[in-house]
Amino acid sequence: MNCLLSICDIKEDVSYIIDLANKIKSGEVEDTPLEGKTLAMIFQKSSTRTRVSFDVGMYQLGGRAIFLSSNDLQMGRGEPISDTAKVLSRFVDGIMIRAIEHDDVIELAKYSDIPVISGLTNLEHPCQALADMLTIKEHFGDFKDKKLCFVGDGNNVCNSLLLITSLLGMDMSVACPKGYEPNKEILKIAEGYADENSTEITVTDDINIALNDVDIVYTDVWVSMGDEAQKTQREMDLKPYQVNSELMSLANEDAIFMHCLPAIRGQEVTSDVIDGPHSVVFDEAENRLHAQKAILYYYLKD
Repeated sequence: MNCLLSICDIKEDVSYIIDLANKIKSGEVEDTPLEGKTLAMIFQKSSTRTRVSFDVGMYQLGGRAIFLSSNDLQMGRGEPISDTAKVLSRFVDGIMIRAIEHDDVIELAKYSDIPVISGLTNLEHPCQALADMLTIKEHFGDFKDKKLCFVGDGNNVCNSLLLITSLLGMDMSVACPKGYEPNKEILKIAEGYADENSTEITVTDDINIALNDVDIVYTDVWVSMGDEAQKTQREMDLKPYQVNSELMSLANEDAIFMHCLPAIRGQEVTSDVIDGPHSVVFDEAENRLHAQKAILYYYLKD
């Protein structure tokens, strides 16, 4: 079954989906291509942008979405994921799941007869990465000779960005303290894509090296859902990697600032940066809707 669990699943069609999102946003795609289609949305984690963008996206494309928290499903009472997948496959046309464990999404997709779309796991966030690339393309025109630096914890968002930038021919650096590096297996895959596309990936704890000749500075919260027990340690370790005006000055003069949101001002980013002239975070947030609509079109249209 054709599913979106990782950026790797669309490595041949990344550019197509981004272009499709742009066409949908500009009104170049038919109004209701998913009329009569239904999307089941399973949430094991709370959400603002993912929930609203998929719900509104399905409505605007002519379909409908059904919100299901883990407490609403028998899965929350111990029903096997495989049984949930088989049952939902008889009722709906696609499943979007925002899960805690990536392995749960893999199992759901394994037993599903319909497309499964990952709305986030502890390993990747492919939907966010597609919206981010749409935002970058809108701002700069293309990806040629562009470099993105992710600052902070090499988390699920960072993992997906490593994969998608290397596929699109962008350089990427990660500035993080030791012990906060991105997933080793994903990094290895991304480095393979980078070799194929003649781009570079750098992972370092040296901010000055990472920020050299950077066009996009990207960060995320220091304490993600599930990391609360390490909150004090994380804040201490990541404090030197706060994105403030001094750090932004290390990037190129016309560099933009990105953040997947929600943000905690005064921690991973200062107010003068996220609310300043270089910030495109709300364009980025809006583009979750257009990217999601492109994903839905790609996977659910007959």
